[in-house]
Amino acid sequence: CQVKSKNKKTIWNAEEVPEGSEFDDTWDPREKPEYEISFKQHVGTEDVFFGMTGKDPSTACCEDIVIKIKLPETKYSDITLDIQDKVLDLRTPKKKLLLHLPYPVNSKEGRARFLSEEEVLEVTLRVSRKFDFINFS
Repeated sequence: CQVKSKNKKTIWNAEEVPEGSEFDDTWDPREKPEYEISFKQHVGTEDVFFGMTGKDPSTACCEDIVIKIKLPETKYSDITLDIQDKVLDLRTPKKKLLLHLPYPVNSKEGRARFLSEEEVLEVTLRVSRKFDFINFS
């Protein structure tokens, strides 16, 4: 079932365009920094020893996404970071990263810290999930 657009001249529907594509600029000469995505989950003894909550090591049970972005020769004051529900947009004078996130996140609740000795920006975002049989808290 195709949803018809109100404007007959459009060649795609709004649902087909990924969120954050308005930030993507293919002509921008800045290079893409190296980054690493990892997932974090909060577990207690009832999870580790007894398996009472039904959590497993998969990303479906993780509460946070941690993104580490390497930014050599960058100062904290030069970093511009914009986070939306499904997109992370980072810009510095020399680097640019538009990252479509693997899961929707709560863009209002997040933390970012710049580790100046390692020249790494660490962004921690809370995953926004609907309640299901695994994620019920």
